[in-house]
Amino acid sequence: MAYRDFQEFLSVLEGVGELKRIAQPFDPYLEITEIADRVMKQPNGGKALLFERPTAKTVPLAINVFGSRKRMSMALGVGDIEEVAEEIASLLKPEVPQGFVNSMRELLPKLGVLSKMPPRHDKGDGRCQEVVLQGSDIDLDKFPILHCWPQDGGRYITLPLVFTHDPNNGKRNVGMYRIQVFDKRTTAMHWQLHKVGAEHARISAEQRKKIDVAVVLGGDPALTYSATAPLPPGIDEMLFAGFLRKKPVHLVQAKTVDVEVPEDAEIVIEGKIDPLKLRREGPFGDHTGYYSLADDYPALEVTAITHRKEPVYPTTIVGRPPMEDGWLGKATERIFLPLLKLTVPEVVDMSLPLEGIFHNIVFVSIKKRYPGHAFKVMHALWGLGQAMFSKMIFVFDDDVDVQNTQECLWRLGNNIDPERDMCVVRGPIDVLDHSSRSLGFGSKVGFDCTRKLPAEGFQREWPDVIEMSPEVKTKIDSIWSKLGL
Repeated sequence: MAYRDFQEFLSVLEGVGELKRIAQPFDPYLEITEIADRVMKQPNGGKALLFERPTAKTVPLAINVFGSRKRMSMALGVGDIEEVAEEIASLLKPEVPQGFVNSMRELLPKLGVLSKMPPRHDKGDGRCQEVVLQGSDIDLDKFPILHCWPQDGGRYITLPLVFTHDPNNGKRNVGMYRIQVFDKRTTAMHWQLHKVGAEHARISAEQRKKIDVAVVLGGDPALTYSATAPLPPGIDEMLFAGFLRKKPVHLVQAKTVDVEVPEDAEIVIEGKIDPLKLRREGPFGDHTGYYSLADDYPALEVTAITHRKEPVYPTTIVGRPPMEDGWLGKATERIFLPLLKLTVPEVVDMSLPLEGIFHNIVFVSIKKRYPGHAFKVMHALWGLGQAMFSKMIFVFDDDVDVQNTQECLWRLGNNIDPERDMCVVRGPIDVLDHSSRSLGFGSKVGFDCTRKLPAEGFQREWPDVIEMSPEVKTKIDSIWSKLGL
């Protein structure tokens, strides 16, 4: 299902009881964060919130719209996020049908899906350009941009789609980077060391050129998710969004920069970045649950703001989990598992517990075939894209439910001999990891939690897990309701 725009998504959420309107004015300075944080930590993520009148602002604010499995699934237009994973697995299915007729019968539906992916380029203005602010009219203060936590360096745009192009080949990238607002027409751009936007900045700095940037807020929620997705190199985020929504994304030309933007967006902030001019950004209360420290990042000079006549400002907060962003991470875990299995086919399942903030803790189950197999999987994961940030990897046998954190803790406590089963390596680390020895570089550890083989130094018999006999379980099942227990 494709949504016409962000506001239609909000209407659908409200229609199924997943959105709560708040008419009472609350301040974007800390107060909205406190309310949203309490709601996000309710069972099943609470409800999405629409603050109709943030203090001193006329633009409504929406938050926690992705904050549950149900809403995350609705955002992608499916009953459950596993459906997207199953569709990707089907597209990647390696078997070739026998015979021409069977081949066409299998192939044509897949080609039909693929043909809907590429974005369309519209002429004229989009809905995101119903109001155009340039020159002295540019004013970021008209939007309810949150000052999230007490020690934050200022107000932050937290749910942006940041559009840039590779200075060498012109390829588009859409990432999600936090943006600190300095004044009415200047912001920071916190693209981290390992992100594509930062690479565009490095190339531009070498060429001594400014970067055209468009910061997009809103649009079909599939667009917002796509900006967070760890796509393989060369896969356009807007093409991926088209795949998710089964309908092409429509793009229009921005007013003052050479960037195309989604025509259904709520708000678009256009500007230019001189990658050689840096400003102090931060601190910021981050998804780690700690404040990330202040550092120097390039500044965005706003050249125009365009928006709907009656926009809604989409935002989020990050902090100590569970938070809304955890469900964006869980969607990525499920959706990209089939792609992981292409490279590491022995993987059965993977879990990124919310407490591990996406990359600190990874539970993975495998079909173990030979000595050292678990270590092979660890190194394979550390060599894959953003999985390189995985700080602790725990590898289990295929009969372990890695979605059950309680079971994983029980298994790893029983199945490891630390000296034998631990693997410590050095390499790239998430720049937000405050415990690492230096910015972006540190150590990672893997644990083999599988049953051990004789060749792995285990010469005794590996014991069985305690299980009741099937006959007794069946008998007790048949009378359980009569016991009143």
